[in-house]
Amino acid sequence: MIGKEAAMRFIHLADVHLGAKPDQRYPWSTGRDQEIWETFRQVIEQAGRRQADLLLIAGDLFHGQPLLRELKEVNYLFSTIQDTEVVLIAGNHDYLRKNSAYCDFVWNKNVHFLKKTSMQRVELSRIHTYVYGFSYDCQQITEERYAKAIPGQEEGFHILLAHGGDGQHIPIQYGALAQAGFSYVALGHIHQPQILSRTQKTAMAYSGSLEPIEKHEEGKHGYIWGEWKDQSLKLELVAAARRAYETLTFPIQPNMGQYEIENGLQELIEKSGEENMYHLSLEGEKELGQRIDKKRLYALGRVVDVWDRTHAAYDLQELRRRYEGTLIGEYIRHFQGHPLSATEQKALDYGLQALLETKE
Repeated sequence: MIGKEAAMRFIHLADVHLGAKPDQRYPWSTGRDQEIWETFRQVIEQAGRRQADLLLIAGDLFHGQPLLRELKEVNYLFSTIQDTEVVLIAGNHDYLRKNSAYCDFVWNKNVHFLKKTSMQRVELSRIHTYVYGFSYDCQQITEERYAKAIPGQEEGFHILLAHGGDGQHIPIQYGALAQAGFSYVALGHIHQPQILSRTQKTAMAYSGSLEPIEKHEEGKHGYIWGEWKDQSLKLELVAAARRAYETLTFPIQPNMGQYEIENGLQELIEKSGEENMYHLSLEGEKELGQRIDKKRLYALGRVVDVWDRTHAAYDLQELRRRYEGTLIGEYIRHFQGHPLSATEQKALDYGLQALLETKE
């Protein structure tokens, strides 16, 4: 229940994964762990600059068990925004195991760590807010622990801080949770940002990871800025990540050679941003028997994958007529008469290439 005159500004973060070292297989991995720390530091600065009343961290602030010195670094950053209340929980990566540095750590007075493993509530009377949540004490929790979560009846903002959403990490019935009565449900664990439900006064959302951690995490990454004002809730996904994973599609034509393909891709990468990491998708037609050297394409920049989705350019009817009565003709006949899947098309291309090379 939100008062008519109430107003509050907040930042919703999750899955920061301090200590993670993404892309360890690749040469540009060096320094990415420090970039995550620096992005986090800048978000704390923005919380102070934008005069956020509340900073929510919905689990997995750390990629693993935090070291004492790491907690001290984080606590110092929180101390620089004394006018912002900070509430956080531990997720499945930084769960509260026995002897965790989390257990006995003394936080700054504006920091509220919900370290119980059953639902607890912190009252932030200065900003008329109640935050509910609990921390993981193991890596996997299969029970639906948010099924009975409900807010109190006091006037103010009632926020649930929750981490999970799959079968091994607290399954969530999103529809039921959206009807539980919370002013906002701040979710963590799923790395892609998404707003799952929203009305004029309430919402439920995943902020996504602050920086992309895995190569499939494409799209915008950052944090959610929320503001209750004039009895309405406004949400904005603020981009904060230094780098992104993107898929670049490059059209191949039969007359293209290796150098032309490389030059075209290099221009595309430079235009899209050399700081980002790329999946390169080669599509279109190439000459039958042409081989594209994918190893050379990996050297063009921060390339994590090269997908050759081309197919060979040839006249199938003409080849069948020319090789009627031979093994090649029979091979072609096996694939004709129905639309080909991508796998079948590749099998036809590679098989024809091998048979024609053998004939030569």
